[in-house]
Amino acid sequence: MRKVALLLIVLLGVAHFATVSRCEDDVAEDKEETDEEDSDDEEEDEEDDTEVKEENGVLVLTDSNFDTFMEGKDTVLVEFYAPWCGHCKQFTPEYEKIAQTLKESDPPIPVAKVDATVASAVAGRFDVSGYPTIKILKNGEPVDYDGARTEKAIVERVKEVSQPDWKPPPEATLVLTKDNFDDTVDNADIILVEFYAPWCGHCKSLAPEYEKAAKQLSQRSPPIPLAKVDATVETEVASRFGISGYPSLKIFRKGKVFEYTGPRESYGIVDYMSEQAGPPSKQVQAAKQVQELIKDGDDVVIVGVFSSDQDAAYEIYIEACNLLREDFSFRHTYSAEVAKLLKASPGQIVVIQPEKFHSKHEPASHTLEVKDSTSVSEVQEFFKKHSIPLVGHRKPSNDAKRYSKRPLVVVYYGVDFSFDYRKATQFWRSKVLKVAKDFPEYTFAIADEEDYAEELKSLGLSDSGEEVNVGVMADGGKKFAMEPEEFDSDVLEDFVVAFKKGKLKPVIKSQPVPKNNKGPVKVVVGKTFDEIVMDTKKDVLIEFYAPWCGHCKKLEPDYLALGKKYKSEKNLVIAKMDASANDVPDDSYKVGGFPTIYFAPSNGKQSPIKFEGGDRTVEGLSKFLEKHATKLQKKDEL
Repeated sequence: MRKVALLLIVLLGVAHFATVSRCEDDVAEDKEETDEEDSDDEEEDEEDDTEVKEENGVLVLTDSNFDTFMEGKDTVLVEFYAPWCGHCKQFTPEYEKIAQTLKESDPPIPVAKVDATVASAVAGRFDVSGYPTIKILKNGEPVDYDGARTEKAIVERVKEVSQPDWKPPPEATLVLTKDNFDDTVDNADIILVEFYAPWCGHCKSLAPEYEKAAKQLSQRSPPIPLAKVDATVETEVASRFGISGYPSLKIFRKGKVFEYTGPRESYGIVDYMSEQAGPPSKQVQAAKQVQELIKDGDDVVIVGVFSSDQDAAYEIYIEACNLLREDFSFRHTYSAEVAKLLKASPGQIVVIQPEKFHSKHEPASHTLEVKDSTSVSEVQEFFKKHSIPLVGHRKPSNDAKRYSKRPLVVVYYGVDFSFDYRKATQFWRSKVLKVAKDFPEYTFAIADEEDYAEELKSLGLSDSGEEVNVGVMADGGKKFAMEPEEFDSDVLEDFVVAFKKGKLKPVIKSQPVPKNNKGPVKVVVGKTFDEIVMDTKKDVLIEFYAPWCGHCKKLEPDYLALGKKYKSEKNLVIAKMDASANDVPDDSYKVGGFPTIYFAPSNGKQSPIKFEGGDRTVEGLSKFLEKHATKLQKKDEL
């Protein structure tokens, strides 16, 4: 019995083992089948990447399926959108109607959309920078659409482009080369020329705006031509005009070049060039017109007096006006009545300051007689010399054009020439006039304290408690503040005399001087700039940074490594300065962004060399430094 029981147990164990084995095999087989199914699903998913889905009749294109879908398509309408864009959301129902209409056309025309925030590769290829952007693709080539966002307008345009014989209109922008450049610009009354590089991102962004402006200006009467020059190919032409960056835009009038300082959008270019195409001087026919300018004006009044527009003096005047049309408002007259008012004869130019700036300390007007021998530059200098009164009103709107000369003595208070406050304004101004007449080498101005609150703060005068404050803006970016005290002519004169004799210390915004400054990178503050950076015994590489700047933070470890690399060089200093917390007390070191790096050679502190275009790495900075160094004991191998 016992043997029989043992045998049964053995047989049951074998059966169980066989069952378990069979189950494990089944699981393995099931797993293999599942893996195969998963693999098939993955393959299907991969295939799904190129599948074009449809949403309410609009095809959805992505980076993965865009090119495949476009193959062999004659015409496709595409909208580039962003999901969060309000204009896109508003346009959606109209776009879906357009899709339905074009689907029913003969032949049907596909309508698609691309989420530009996801399909960045496609969006970048078509230079999409705003939403929604609508493009018609004709055989894969984009045709910009900038018409109304309505079903009627878009459908009409798409059907026009879809015609078999449709061809894109020729560019309105002229293409200039060395062979046609001179002939074109020499014969144009006015033409705008863009010097570009095909690889330049800013040029690519400007291109459609420039072309739109060219089309609009070509329809003007008379038309204003716009042209472009590939500066990477036409290097000879580009070098003649000192082209060093892209895009560079220049205006030509009968071959003479002028800087373009206008906008870079199509409508702005159109407005600016339309204004530039007009005469630089407006004709005045009645004395009353000039009287009103003098009585109520806020800026210098310039009037050329001529017998006709055939006068040689008139031609010289107009050319001078063209060169300075951005800086002044010019007028001319053939009227005997106006000539009498100005006490001028034909061939003379009169410069008059507005009535509110007249004083007994200066003539009310200045006159220049234009002769055959008078040069255009002489006329320009005449304008500039008499453009501001003895004590003018400095404002943010005229600061750059009228008050760029240094030294500039500024008297700050509540300046207001309106009727109720004019008397008080002139009371303080009269005290400034008494001093200004004795210092013709300096420019004097009054300025409203609210307009220049930040400047007063930088001078340390924002909380002076005085009704009137004074500062001097000197050469090299240096500034000086008058100690707060009750203002009068004598006080102002003493301050100006002290400045002239060099007895004043400049005001410099500065962090505290570091107590320990022995690290591989010297810390420069406003108060130590001259001592460290301007030391003529040493070469100095200085980085101007801001603590919040991401690029500066990224540079920090490499810059520190650079300092360690050259720490043994006694006549070379690697330095840095927080330009957001310290004044840079020398105009030669202009900081327009962060980080900005300059090399100040021992023999050229006023002509520092800016680090531009290189790699901001230890290797890149080392190459730059060693190229310009004057004091290195030895040059390390890179």
